[in-house]
Amino acid sequence: MSEKKRKVLTLCIALSDGKILLALKKRGFGSGRWNGFGGKVEEGETIEKSAIRETKEEGCIEIEKMEKYALHEFEFVGDPVLLEVHVFKILAFSGTPTETEEMAPRWFDFDDIPYETMWPDDRHWLPLFIEGKKTVNRFLFDTSSGTERIVEKSVQVVPKL
Repeated sequence: MSEKKRKVLTLCIALSDGKILLALKKRGFGSGRWNGFGGKVEEGETIEKSAIRETKEEGCIEIEKMEKYALHEFEFVGDPVLLEVHVFKILAFSGTPTETEEMAPRWFDFDDIPYETMWPDDRHWLPLFIEGKKTVNRFLFDTSSGTERIVEKSVQVVPKL
């Protein structure tokens, strides 16, 4: 069996005063879903630099301090590419979250997180992220029905990343 090709991505989420900053993806992969800021790590770019760049491009905020809180592996049945997503908690930023061509940011109370319009895996790891727990996660999706359905999952709290 051949090794799957890895695509390295970032995801950045800010929390503040009982609220979470999410953005509605307006185009491309994941459009129509609420998510954090992030995207593909470019050639020659560190994961951290990618996280900072993507957040500035998508939400018009400049990360001043962040910490890695999760590492995800996503697979889709029949897809030869494995997505490796490094998830950062934005601890400090400057600027005002502003809508761009790609994303429309909005603060949500923790009690009002729009899980029904997010990726299905978010229900499994995001509450732990909000609690300040670090996790290593793996999700296998089946898209044969036209929607993303989790067929395998592993969510593991770890002491550090």
